[in-house]
Amino acid sequence: MQFPSPVSIQWIAAFIGAELIGNVNGLATGINEIHNVGEGDLVFVDHPKYYEKCINSAASFIIIDKTAAIPAGKALLVTDDPFEAYSKIVQHFSPFMASLKAISDTAIIGAGSVIMPNCFVGNNVRIGKNCIIHPNVCIYDNCIIGDEVEIHSGTVIGSDAFYFNTKKNRKVWYKKMNSCGIVLLEDNIEIGANCTIDRGVSAVTKIGKGTKFDNLVHIGHDTVIGKNCLIAAQVVVAGCVIIKDGVTLWGQVVVNKTLTIGENAVLLGTSGVTHSLEGNKTYWGTPAQDAGLARRELVWIKRIPQLWDKVMGK
Repeated sequence: MQFPSPVSIQWIAAFIGAELIGNVNGLATGINEIHNVGEGDLVFVDHPKYYEKCINSAASFIIIDKTAAIPAGKALLVTDDPFEAYSKIVQHFSPFMASLKAISDTAIIGAGSVIMPNCFVGNNVRIGKNCIIHPNVCIYDNCIIGDEVEIHSGTVIGSDAFYFNTKKNRKVWYKKMNSCGIVLLEDNIEIGANCTIDRGVSAVTKIGKGTKFDNLVHIGHDTVIGKNCLIAAQVVVAGCVIIKDGVTLWGQVVVNKTLTIGENAVLLGTSGVTHSLEGNKTYWGTPAQDAGLARRELVWIKRIPQLWDKVMGK
């Protein structure tokens, strides 16, 4: 999430009650979680396993629970509970805004677009030209829909990320990380019925031009899907996945978090993707592997009883 204008890091440190170390005159331009940080961003870390990763990331300002060495030009904001500090900043710059109308007065809807009955279009949503939004679609605040997009009944665009901070030493183990990102659907996309596309935690969940979804597809937060992809029914894609152009995911494929699927890859039905995959290949199985190899392995498995009888002299 980018701030409306750069914010003094001294003001932020005072706002969250943190000790400021390092570049005390810096200006923060936004706040992001570690997968999406850039120069000028704030990020938080509250586990030793990730201290080095956060400090040496592209982020300029690190909210942390202990002092540490930092590169020149960066700053630490040291506080007892970095997660709560992060949440306080998000709530300040991206507060919840109720919308009491089916179509918000702040929504922008392009020429030729049709919004059918019982739809919800939230605050600051932008819908392009010649779109068709079928009944009972829900588009949350700040989401962006391109031109000539069709969204079928029951689909939800921009619901919160399934993203929780876990600590076993507090009464509530799972504390929600407030989502302040958006969903961006580019031009010429079709989204089937009863799909859900979660907003980014702090950045963008993006679907590329020409991509088509069947019904009952779920896309997790901060995932980026390329152009002209084909996603069949009951596919589930976790957060922070990169799916490149021309990929096909057939029915009930499940894709684990933070991995990449290369261009023009094809995942056959019910495959489980547990690691990054090269493009221009067809995969099958769990974990997904070259489809030809997976089929040969299945043939050999079926021959095991025959081979066992032969070994035993039957």
